[in-house]
Amino acid sequence: MYAVIATGGKQVRVEQGQEVRVELIEGSIGDRIDLRPVLVVGDDGGVVAGEALTGRSVAATITAHDRDARVRVFTYKNKSRQRKRRGHRQHRTTVRIENI
Repeated sequence: MYAVIATGGKQVRVEQGQEVRVELIEGSIGDRIDLRPVLVVGDDGGVVAGEALTGRSVAATITAHDRDARVRVFTYKNKSRQRKRRGHRQHRTTVRIENI
């Protein structure tokens, strides 16, 4: 059985027992959370979507908080010696899917 959930502006396909890295979710390590909304639930050949999933959630446990890989940003203007270098690291949360 799998489910497609929306979290952090992205859609993620998850299965029970899977660990997934998503955008930062407030909470401590070991906290149980409910991930909503659930967009699609699929089981052996059958798919449920839309109004039938109103109020459903996916139970998960927070296992870690960390930061993603560094993204380098460099701007440059030719012949004028204008250069800027910046970096960014997005905060991430790792969750283990307990129940769909």
